[in-house]
Amino acid sequence: MKKSIAIATLFVTVLLASSCKKDETLNYLYPEESRPFFEPSPFGMSYIERGSYVMGAEDDEIQGFNTTTKRVSVEAFWMDDTEITNNEYRQFVYWVRDSIARTILAESFPEYQVTEDGRGNFFDPPFLNWQIPIEWKNPEFQQAMEELYIPEEERVYFSKTIDTRKLIYEYQWIDYKQAAKRRNMYNLETQSYDGTVIDAEGNEVPIENRSSFIFRESTPVYPDTLCWIRDYTYAYNEPLTKRYFSHVGFDDYPVVGVSWHQAKAFCHWRTEMMNNYQQMMEVAPVHAYRLPTEAEWEYAARGGHERTLYSWGSYYTRNLPGCFKANFKPRRGNYVADSESSTTTMKVGSFDPNDYKLYDMAGNVAEWTSSAFNEAAYENISDFNPSYEYNSKPGDAPVLKRKVIRGGSWKDVAYYIRNSTRSFEYEDTTKSYIGFRCVRTSFKDEFRE
Repeated sequence: MKKSIAIATLFVTVLLASSCKKDETLNYLYPEESRPFFEPSPFGMSYIERGSYVMGAEDDEIQGFNTTTKRVSVEAFWMDDTEITNNEYRQFVYWVRDSIARTILAESFPEYQVTEDGRGNFFDPPFLNWQIPIEWKNPEFQQAMEELYIPEEERVYFSKTIDTRKLIYEYQWIDYKQAAKRRNMYNLETQSYDGTVIDAEGNEVPIENRSSFIFRESTPVYPDTLCWIRDYTYAYNEPLTKRYFSHVGFDDYPVVGVSWHQAKAFCHWRTEMMNNYQQMMEVAPVHAYRLPTEAEWEYAARGGHERTLYSWGSYYTRNLPGCFKANFKPRRGNYVADSESSTTTMKVGSFDPNDYKLYDMAGNVAEWTSSAFNEAAYENISDFNPSYEYNSKPGDAPVLKRKVIRGGSWKDVAYYIRNSTRSFEYEDTTKSYIGFRCVRTSFKDEFRE
């Protein structure tokens, strides 16, 4: 009898599978959309499966200090297995530098722009030619790019170097939250928008067209290297100011001195680079790189464990032999108690990863998230893909410019490297102990290789 039931079940399963299969003949209008799609594993990222967890403090004694608890569910996503390093962020800075230089050179040297495709089709407007290297030591080129260099009266020992204040990344983004408001919906009867939006200056203005939801940002990209001196009174950190970001010896150390806006600009640039590559390879685009939400960050930090204090799934900061599990300040004034190799940041991946194969989710540097900081956020957020976000305006009070940072850093005590500990920093500030990593929403499992 049991065998008959099993056979019958198998027959029904096969029948349902065959009847539910998509009819490929329905794609005769757009045959290109019938091609199979697979999402390759992005280099340097770990896959975090969708799941549910209790978000918030694990210890009842501290619950309510700055968090409550709430069970939430998050969709699957990819996350950088380490924090963004100096080397990786330097590529962004160099790209901005080179794009500005090529734009300037194209005005005097036509070879630095592409005007046609070789088949008689002209580009309007033309785009930059990245195939020709820039001859930085060419006197003619230096004269054409004079505006890109530090003014003569500001130079040290007459050294002609790039003015990092001129390295500005310009991009656009869409405010989907304003566009999704019911009062801002397009009126098909009047063929117009009836609502209003808050513009970049914080003013309420009528919606003219779709461009009202498009915002433009100009972000200086060079890290604030002086943060090493500014953050610590009566301390000698000049060597880190001079060399931490620019020297190859620190290539694999986490980038610091970047604001929340700079981290967001990096994510946009990284997305554009990926999309350009996908387009060149004639492959469908993928989800954008972005900063993780607070809920995503905590879910990833827990590594699949419930109600544990630290990202390695334990209630203790040491392993069985007595060695510390992360780079933080375990003792007063003793910054090398957890490691003999560094007093500040360490190379990413110096400690073991958590069970999601993510490194440095506790310690090394704290990390920006996309979430705005609000003490009551847990009371208001959804229990599905929760996110509390706010796009601040120039005239907003400082309290509205707080962004959540997670993970603690090399200068923090053990409390701040806990999975659930929330802290904040102002989005336009830079610190020597705050970096970031990117995430990318994943497609469904059936599309993943």
